[in-house]
Amino acid sequence: MSSATAVISLASGYSHFPTPPLVLEYLQPYLQGTRLPDSPAAGLPELRHALAQQYAPAQINPEQVVVTTSTKTALFAILRAALNPGDEVLLPTPNWFGFDALVAEAGGILCPLPLSPNDNYTLTPAALEAALTPHTRVVLLTNPCNPTGRIYSHQEIEALLHVTRQHPNLLVVSDEIYNLVTFGSQVPSLLDFPDPHQQHVVVNGFSKSLALINWGLGYLVAPLALAQECARWQHITSGAVASLNQLAGLAAAQSANTIATDLVAQLQPLRQLLLRTLQDIPGLRLTPNEGTYYAFPDLRAFLDPSLSPEAASCALIGRLRAAGVEVVDGSGCHAPGFVRISCAVPEPELRTGLARLRDALLTQ
Repeated sequence: MSSATAVISLASGYSHFPTPPLVLEYLQPYLQGTRLPDSPAAGLPELRHALAQQYAPAQINPEQVVVTTSTKTALFAILRAALNPGDEVLLPTPNWFGFDALVAEAGGILCPLPLSPNDNYTLTPAALEAALTPHTRVVLLTNPCNPTGRIYSHQEIEALLHVTRQHPNLLVVSDEIYNLVTFGSQVPSLLDFPDPHQQHVVVNGFSKSLALINWGLGYLVAPLALAQECARWQHITSGAVASLNQLAGLAAAQSANTIATDLVAQLQPLRQLLLRTLQDIPGLRLTPNEGTYYAFPDLRAFLDPSLSPEAASCALIGRLRAAGVEVVDGSGCHAPGFVRISCAVPEPELRTGLARLRDALLTQ
């Protein structure tokens, strides 16, 4: 690659789509001088009500909803409130690379539960039960999964919850930030299921499914006492999320299906281009997925066998970057030799980036 050639990033977790026009229209009076409302630390009541209504069958009380500056903030608030020193967080892997640091910062011990691409990253109740220890405090799920794109069905989650209900001191935390980015099966929410022991927590946000990029907005839904503790911590440390941002979230929440349908329609041809190109690369293995805007191909056939898996994976990422394309190293997701590739970029960049990736892999 010429030194003058810019590296194309297919690594970002954000899409390139602009703020939905209906959100901007909703905000116009506030941008033109209407006074912004004051917000309690836990969030504007109308936004908390709108978010609770999205889980209407579960009869969520708006007081169980806390609006945060991001999904990451929501997750940290939950972990900080739930974990004591020595508590373990069980994480099926591969999974998002940011979980490790969040768990450590909250004082927990992350325990990976490796899943296999050979059975499409299936998590069985038996595997979950076998991985639990007396120190397990949180089971952390993502649906759809970042980076694999795997969607776990209603039947699969119900079977897993049959296990967790036998351990009432566990919290089950589900990161559902990509819940509306689906190209097949509908994504069930953890809050769709009975919760007799008050174990279920959902974290979500607006930057993926609802295209509010850089608006700094997430939320959590938790049992009331836990939600109140998270709100108390937010009040002490930062206060409420900016009201304008929350109003943007309110507009997006009220039109969530419209925004997500449009987003998926824009992503569909890009996703097809990504999958078609990857499937045509000899030696690359690809597990089908229906969720998120990522692919997570297996590039272990292209690793240097003289190096450790992590070192070889890092070297491959460097080789791809030298060829002008940046992707996420699967080592951070507990899957060295795999890479996460996003299709949520302009089509010309996607085509060029994928061509560079193919050339780099096939040129020895």
